[in-house]
Amino acid sequence: MKDNKNHQPRILVVDDEKRMRHLLAMMLEGNGYQVQQAEDGQEALDQLHQSAYDLVIADIKMPRLDGHGLLKQMKKEGLELPMVFITAFASVESAVEAMQQGVVDYISKPFDQDRILLTVQRSLNLSRIMAENKELKQEIQKIAGEEEIIYSSNLMHQTIETAASVADEESTVLIRGESGTGKELLARFIHRSSSRSLRRFVPVNCAAIPAGLMESELFGHEKGAFTNADRRSIGKFEYASGGTLFLDEIGDMPLEAQAKLLRVLQEKKVQRVGGKEEISVNARIVCATNQSLEDLAQQGKFRSDLLYRVNVFPIELPPLRERKEDIPLLIRHFLQRFSGGTNVMISPQAEEMLQEYSWPGNVRDLANVMERACILARKTGRIESMHLSFLKKASPQISNQQDFALPPQGIDLEELEMDLVEQALEQTDDNQSAAARLLGLTRAKFRVLHKQYLQWKKKQ
Repeated sequence: MKDNKNHQPRILVVDDEKRMRHLLAMMLEGNGYQVQQAEDGQEALDQLHQSAYDLVIADIKMPRLDGHGLLKQMKKEGLELPMVFITAFASVESAVEAMQQGVVDYISKPFDQDRILLTVQRSLNLSRIMAENKELKQEIQKIAGEEEIIYSSNLMHQTIETAASVADEESTVLIRGESGTGKELLARFIHRSSSRSLRRFVPVNCAAIPAGLMESELFGHEKGAFTNADRRSIGKFEYASGGTLFLDEIGDMPLEAQAKLLRVLQEKKVQRVGGKEEISVNARIVCATNQSLEDLAQQGKFRSDLLYRVNVFPIELPPLRERKEDIPLLIRHFLQRFSGGTNVMISPQAEEMLQEYSWPGNVRDLANVMERACILARKTGRIESMHLSFLKKASPQISNQQDFALPPQGIDLEELEMDLVEQALEQTDDNQSAAARLLGLTRAKFRVLHKQYLQWKKKQ
């Protein structure tokens, strides 16, 4: 396994006294640490938004934003790393106040070099413990089933083995599969199985980001790059550096952003919107799509050169209808998740209905059905066939749309349309682009239908 965990600690030194700041930086750099400097709390926050650090050493009294304000803002933004206060105004009261706020140590100027180095070493040990604790929480969450891939079929076993074989490589992975098959779960599995597992997994849904914001989201932007860009912001590539960047629904990425993505994949460098500096990034790329990128490339909607770059190691995630052996396990899994501690059971007849259903929305579809059924069966404690009666209406039994015959009593066309819109949204987790594709509509036509659907729901 490749070792990506050898990490030279990065320390941010914050002090409005330039001489003191430089002196402390030289001392730390002389002992093997990477050091960046900031002259006040506001500049320190900007630095923390741009790069990852293991420790902050900050003066208490500074202009614009002092040490206490910096600590408060870091907590507010979820920037979890240890901080050491350093000040010339030492007192028991200020030391106690700082410790109560969460500062890990407190030293006064002028300081002793051995004291500083000992404090830094202890604080970095705490930083590692905090990182390990975060990873432990993720493992507990996985054990609890939030990120678990449930399967018993040979088809899924082969898929997981394939994913495991490429997990610790640097190759770009393209996960192909229908909506609702669990592409992000598989991407997270690849990340957890790699040497990057202690670093970030950063998911980006390309279908959910407006075209005008795609480049800023991926590559970041400089202050003033566009209206409302009131400060520098790092993009997902920088944020995921050292870890894994997951580009979901990559087929929906605008062509202009595709060109810039290709350049980043080739050169491993990003340039923020409005900036001139090239910034090195080291993110492992995993992509996913529920479309045929080859067809999109032929239509001129997806760059052929980008297709070759992201399709280095394709993994096909099978639909649920092709791995029905997994349905009983998934039923038990979702029963446990959605029964709300009431130990809801399921009748053999109801389970047979679920087994025979074709699941156009795959595992996500099954999860939605089980949640609904558990709510309906909460009083009786047992899911029966009647609790799944809505499946008969939703079940796509017609293999060819031309086989549909209008019943003698007629139909309510508006209700049928609205029901199809509702099913499409449920199966795609409210992703309108994916829902439009399920119904064979353009995004613009679906948007009109969706507006009608919202008005129809208000009347119900």
